Amino acid sequence: MLAGFGRIANGCATEQVVVAARSPGFGDVSLHETRMIDGVSRMRGVERLPVAPAGEAVLQPGGLHLMLMQPTAAVEEGGQVVLVLVLADGREVPATLTVRTSAP
Repeated sequence: MLAGFGRIANGCATEQVVVAARSPGFGDVSLHETRMIDGVSRMRGVERLPVAPAGEAVLQPGGLHLMLMQPTAAVEEGGQVVLVLVLADGREVPATLTVRTSAP
């Protein structure tokens, strides 16, 4: 299991909502959020990620992130993870993450 971090930018004039993600390199990709609740770190799945017009969502350690599970092959530092972000209106947006051994 790996975590995916980065920025999802919305260059549109309207809000866009990410509802799913997938990758040919992983059997399962899901959006999660880590929050501190009563002094305990809790992680939960996120079903919808709204991204404001001309805004961005930041995926980072301790907050929103992608969970990348069931890799189909070994990943190595400097390699690329190809993703597809699925929007609420059905459109699919390609994305790429660079593999790093430490969080950004």
